[in-house]
Amino acid sequence: MRIVIAGGHGQIALRLERLLSHAGHEVAGIIRSPEQGADLREAGAEPVVLDLESASVEMVAAVLQGADAAVFAAGAGPGSGADRKDTVDRAAAVLFADAAERARVRRYIVVSSMGADASHPGDEIFDAYLRAKGAADDEIRSRTALDWTVLRPGSLTDDAGTGMVRLEARTGRGPIPRDDVAAVLAELLDTPATAGLTLELVAGSVPVSVAVKDVAGN
Repeated sequence: MRIVIAGGHGQIALRLERLLSHAGHEVAGIIRSPEQGADLREAGAEPVVLDLESASVEMVAAVLQGADAAVFAAGAGPGSGADRKDTVDRAAAVLFADAAERARVRRYIVVSSMGADASHPGDEIFDAYLRAKGAADDEIRSRTALDWTVLRPGSLTDDAGTGMVRLEARTGRGPIPRDDVAAVLAELLDTPATAGLTLELVAGSVPVSVAVKDVAGN
């Protein structure tokens, strides 16, 4: 498959790029800065420099042309304000979906967040983040032209992955290594029957491939 990842220099995205390229897939990662390109090439991905906060839908669709799947893994990141939570975590996800539709890329996976909710209350930056993620999820889940899957990981850690997870519609809160999030994303891309599902992900006791097969089609 050819897979295009938005937020290609993110910690989960770089892990996913390595997994996909090692599996023989063709991977492109959208990045904001040319300086990030070397890290993507080292991970086996083609870097594409494009700012999703200012790009047009036509520009993004051109990158997605010929792809088999799109993964939205971009985020404004720590230290950003509420405005950028909206322009990146919400608006860029919607732009990427618009572009996928235009390029006729049906498979669309979103890396969301546990607790994402467009009506989440509160005035803190993290509250704005959860609202932005929730609004993006709602918008993407309304798209009939996309075979979408929304993945909502728990608290992300840099611990080594175990390959053992809990993946369900509702898991409750818990930690999850970024390694295992990337492994689940790779498995979701190989499992089209997970389209139409919103899934929570935390560390658990089920091997990744089994966990994904268990939820497929449910």
